[in-house]
Amino acid sequence: MKITAVKTFPINIGFGSQLIIKIETDSGIYGWGASGLSGRELAVMGAIDHFRPNILGKDPHQIGAIWQDLYRGQYFEGGRVLTAAISAIDIALYDIKGKSLGVPVYELLGGKQRNHVDCFASLRFTTEEELISRAQVLIKEGWNVLRLAPAEYEENSKAIFEPRESIATVSKWVTKLREVIGPDPVVGIDYHHRLSAAETFSFLSKMPHGTLDFIEEPIRDETPEAYESLRKMIDIPFAIGEEFASKWQFLPYIERGITQFARVDVCNVGGITEAMKVAAMAEAHYIDLMPHNPLGPICTAASIHLAAACPNVAWLEEINTPAEQLGTNAAEFYPTQPKLDGAKYIIPNVPGLGVEFNEELALSKKFIPVETPRLKKRDGSYTNW
Repeated sequence: MKITAVKTFPINIGFGSQLIIKIETDSGIYGWGASGLSGRELAVMGAIDHFRPNILGKDPHQIGAIWQDLYRGQYFEGGRVLTAAISAIDIALYDIKGKSLGVPVYELLGGKQRNHVDCFASLRFTTEEELISRAQVLIKEGWNVLRLAPAEYEENSKAIFEPRESIATVSKWVTKLREVIGPDPVVGIDYHHRLSAAETFSFLSKMPHGTLDFIEEPIRDETPEAYESLRKMIDIPFAIGEEFASKWQFLPYIERGITQFARVDVCNVGGITEAMKVAAMAEAHYIDLMPHNPLGPICTAASIHLAAACPNVAWLEEINTPAEQLGTNAAEFYPTQPKLDGAKYIIPNVPGLGVEFNEELALSKKFIPVETPRLKKRDGSYTNW
């Protein structure tokens, strides 16, 4: 079997954008993959254009060798754009190999270790009332793990974010939420690296101990030492890693005990091949995976197969829940995709990933690049989104 084509499909879906790839072979078997570098689909397409001549004519079963060739076959190796392209290619190759052997992808990874993957609900909110009402809907529907995503700056559509104002407000709302729902549900919060270390400490100190079970990426991750200093100040578990583009980026966070949950993104880190290596490193340090999954069904499916084959998995992220639907037009693009069973995904038994993509529909629509919001403070300076 030989690779005959690598096709790219940038699409607008829900409120964002995705890049899907299709790898075709001379046997008629094809595989689907996806990049996780949201908002930079055109850059990843350019990287795939560079990689395409290197993989055409190769045996798609040689997944590890192809990964090494793409990563090491250049002087400037790695980086988020290149690794996002490698991720998409790698996932598609696993889809092909599973289909060609007639087995689910997890069988290529050692077989399944669980019958389902539990999910946490990603819960966006702009007001205290919205936070509590959406949380109550989720808990009533059986979702007992909530990851809060404050978006209070969106309330008046001004894209103004003042960290100190945010932590003063959100800490009150989250404290009230815990009073309403009680101690049993797991509650974490994602501050999307919008805070400093000092602001993170202030935020957590404003709430009673036990209000939160984890905090996700409160500060940027470029400097592990900054997280180490924050680790000395607080005792809330960290969930870090959704932006990491290699096992090497995970290494200091895992080896130094900086993070307690590994937010690996299979579409960013280097595909299933690299994600399995991160999972093994995390397992050796008693750290559970909490896979990042904000994109779409291909990322979801690949993450399910990863989670099926790994012993150390906490929860998989889910953005489409009884409280909100962020991937509103996913069904028309993905006629076959994983289906939620309450707050979990049952491990599939179909060959490959178990996803199909409507390439004809994608080709019929004009792609419009989507930029992330630009947040500013009131003084006009930019801050992190």
